[in-house]
Amino acid sequence: MKRSKTFTMRAEDVKPSWHIVDAAGKTLGRLASQVAHVLRGKHRPEYSPHLDLGDRVIVVNAEQVRLSGNKLEDKVYYRHSGYPGGLKSRTAGDLLRERPERLIELAVWGMLPHNRLGRRLIRKLKVYRGAEHPHGAQNPQPLEVEA
Repeated sequence: MKRSKTFTMRAEDVKPSWHIVDAAGKTLGRLASQVAHVLRGKHRPEYSPHLDLGDRVIVVNAEQVRLSGNKLEDKVYYRHSGYPGGLKSRTAGDLLRERPERLIELAVWGMLPHNRLGRRLIRKLKVYRGAEHPHGAQNPQPLEVEA
């Protein structure tokens, strides 16, 4: 009797592709969840939760992303320096005006695993404020994201 072997994917066997997403008019949470899905590699049939099988994603027009409801004023991002009294806070509206790239990065980072794998995956995300990006040589394919 012949036994079939289980196929196990290795990270070096995958050739990652590049995708580009236009964030103009898209809702932040829906955009971030679909970008995290592609970064993680869940769109591939050979997905494995412990491997980095995801593709690289370029997000352009980050300054035109939308937030629903009153999130521009109500949603607050905190960070702490580690020293007494070192708590800093910024609203989502402030981040969108000053650093819209960071707003998208934080949303995607919250949807990735918070471990070594997640830190490796977040480096594959490239976010740009306007429509221009320096990755034209990689021939990125458009990724459709629902609004």
